[in-house]
Amino acid sequence: MPSRAADLARAAACAVDADLVVELAQSLVRIDSVVRPATGGGEAACVAWLESYLRGRGLAPVVHEVLPGRPNLVVDVPFAGRPGRGRRRRLLFEGHTDVVTEGDLALWTRDPFGAEIVDGRLYGRGACDMKGGLAAALAAIDALRRVAPDLPGDIRLACLADEEGMMRGVKRFIEEGLARDVDGAIVCEPEELELCLVQKGAMRVVVDLTGRMAHGAMPYAGANPVPAAAEVVRGAVRLDEEIRARMGVHPYLGAPYLTPTILAAPPAGEAQLNVVPARARVGLDVRTIPGQDHRALERDLCALAAGAVAASPGVSAEVTVVDDRPVVETPPDARVVRALEAACPIALGRPPRYGGVPGSTDGTFLAAWAGVPVVVVGPGTRTVPHQADEWVGVDDLVASARLYAAAAVLFLMEDE
Repeated sequence: MPSRAADLARAAACAVDADLVVELAQSLVRIDSVVRPATGGGEAACVAWLESYLRGRGLAPVVHEVLPGRPNLVVDVPFAGRPGRGRRRRLLFEGHTDVVTEGDLALWTRDPFGAEIVDGRLYGRGACDMKGGLAAALAAIDALRRVAPDLPGDIRLACLADEEGMMRGVKRFIEEGLARDVDGAIVCEPEELELCLVQKGAMRVVVDLTGRMAHGAMPYAGANPVPAAAEVVRGAVRLDEEIRARMGVHPYLGAPYLTPTILAAPPAGEAQLNVVPARARVGLDVRTIPGQDHRALERDLCALAAGAVAASPGVSAEVTVVDDRPVVETPPDARVVRALEAACPIALGRPPRYGGVPGSTDGTFLAAWAGVPVVVVGPGTRTVPHQADEWVGVDDLVASARLYAAAAVLFLMEDE
């Protein structure tokens, strides 16, 4: 590593304003960006705050509507180096602005949108997943602009919608060509400051079973889809066990899973104890590791569904893959990996630690659809997101910002 790059990376890490990181995280957590279809809630208020903040710092963010009231925000942060010397390198900092529901408020001991700090923890919905990571990226950019204005490249910050849903924000980002000129991406998700080069794949699958409605006193007059739905669940449990026995445990991702998550009869409307429903639905959440073929899994699930209805005359089954997210792996020699590895001793005072993403992130599509080398790394404990009293450590917020700042310098200055 050139000594000038290392020295500047160290300066950028030290320049991170710890108070600013915390203030940014608190400001973001205090904005309710839960997606609430019934009341029009979503990411718009959070994006409006980010747009105002960035414009106040002389940047020109662009807002792209993904769904009504649910925008992406993208901003390019230019630096002054490498004039007239060919194409400039670009690093992406990526995160999402939507958060999951706060759920039952009785389970919280803190205000979910209060951003209260107690014993070194910042509490609130999205503090960990992942407004803390966004705050760290913003603070890193602030430090870089102050101490490294002549970097020979640019940073793009993407604050995207719908990550907690169908990931339509990142899909739109890619469709609009905004990943085409990106050379590497840091996805700022809560991964305990481990460098995650591999992410599990995912399939969301619905099995719809159709029979014929009847009076509960005369079930023979109908065709009951409920026993077939139960058999789908039993078959899914057996298939899950078979898959895990065959695939084993990945060193960073753990075991694959095929989990029944929905059992509804009827799928919509009110169920009645004295009515044989006409329809039933089973939802399956499938998580895969390297070596699994999603198309083969789909065929297995179709065979499972066919077997489940074989003993239920008059009942049919239809299998639909609602969403399909592949396993993605970033080569360990990718430039963004090298930059983060070298930044860890500088920013964190320790060698890099490695992990894997147990779910999928926007980085899944950046890698699979756009071919961008991705590392997922950010502040927060993996098991904390989506729980009551969600929190992120203040020290981790600051450490992440320092890591991002140092890594950006090393990424953009490599070979200079």
